[in-house]
Amino acid sequence: MEFLKFDMSRCDLCGQCIEKCPFGALQMEKDGITANEKCRMCSVCVKTCPQRAIRFEQVAKSFDKEKWRDILVYAEQENGAVHPVVYELIGEARKLAANVGYDVNCVMVGGAGTKENAEKLLPYGVKEVFVYEHPGFEGFKADCYSDAVADCISAISPSCVLIGATACGRSLAPRLSTRFHTGLTADCTELQMKDNTDLVQIRPAFGGNIMAQIVISNSRPQFATVRYKVMDKAKKVPDPTGKVTVCDATELMVRSGISIVERAAITRTKSIEEEDVLVVAGRGVKTAKDVEIVRELATLLGGQLCFTRPMVEGGFGDAAHQIGLSGRTVKPKLIITCGVSGAVQFTACMNTAQTIVAINTDPEAQIFRIAHYRIVDDLYQVVPELIARIKAAKEAE
Repeated sequence: MEFLKFDMSRCDLCGQCIEKCPFGALQMEKDGITANEKCRMCSVCVKTCPQRAIRFEQVAKSFDKEKWRDILVYAEQENGAVHPVVYELIGEARKLAANVGYDVNCVMVGGAGTKENAEKLLPYGVKEVFVYEHPGFEGFKADCYSDAVADCISAISPSCVLIGATACGRSLAPRLSTRFHTGLTADCTELQMKDNTDLVQIRPAFGGNIMAQIVISNSRPQFATVRYKVMDKAKKVPDPTGKVTVCDATELMVRSGISIVERAAITRTKSIEEEDVLVVAGRGVKTAKDVEIVRELATLLGGQLCFTRPMVEGGFGDAAHQIGLSGRTVKPKLIITCGVSGAVQFTACMNTAQTIVAINTDPEAQIFRIAHYRIVDDLYQVVPELIARIKAAKEAE
């Protein structure tokens, strides 16, 4: 989509808009003034133009899909290490790329150690990792990172850009899609690639009541963010042939309106996305005292206690331990649900667990549709019995 329009019948090519643009997004061409991907639609040029020859207008812009090829993965770093979601994005990108003969590339932005982290991605079948390394990239600054990734996108013209739906990714993705005047689908749970290279982006919609299929067919690149623990991690390939390319991280690129005053390490605890065992308390758990019984089961199994949204809203748990569309997406080896009905908003974010055990008194409960083991009984009878048996087994060891 093309947003910034120049009326050449009014424009006298005075160049004031080019001089005043704070982002260097305008340039003089033989056919007049044009805008590039650095445009942030701040409207300074519109206000500056003495001839009122500039306006915002959304019109379809023709493009050649053949000029937009391959899949680009934004490789996020967290505390000096590659974020685990990156390996899942690479795995999914390789599946999509195989359908249309594309390659998978990555872009990584950061301070010291970024190039070394980029090398770690090559064994997973990545063709090329583009690295923007500069001391000015220390600490995530959305404006600087957007400049760097946009520079990479402009250089290689990828058909699709996949970004993890992390706190940083959710800040970066909309800035990039806005710059390239194209679409973005957030929190995708499934991706498919059509033969014509259109990316089918599937995500829950209308409160999780439907699974929407979203296609960006009239512009490129196609942006999508994907939640951690939704896709399968990429596997290493024999004899990898990829390479790391260090790109020019200019001083202009690291110039930011954000100043990092202080940095302090947060004591990191294991998140529910990283747990192998989870026990979930649903509305069938009535009181805070009963929640502690379920928590004991989780502790004995070496896992964590989680909650559905109604339980969090009722004050029994916090958002960090909530599973669902408004909480976290998990993929443990074992998950036990206690008194959980199984609404779509919940099951969409845990149905890829290796083993699902459901306890509910209602034989028609929706959770039983995805459970591998179904216990139709009162959780107040089942959970204490499970606790007793686990304790007995531990004592017998």
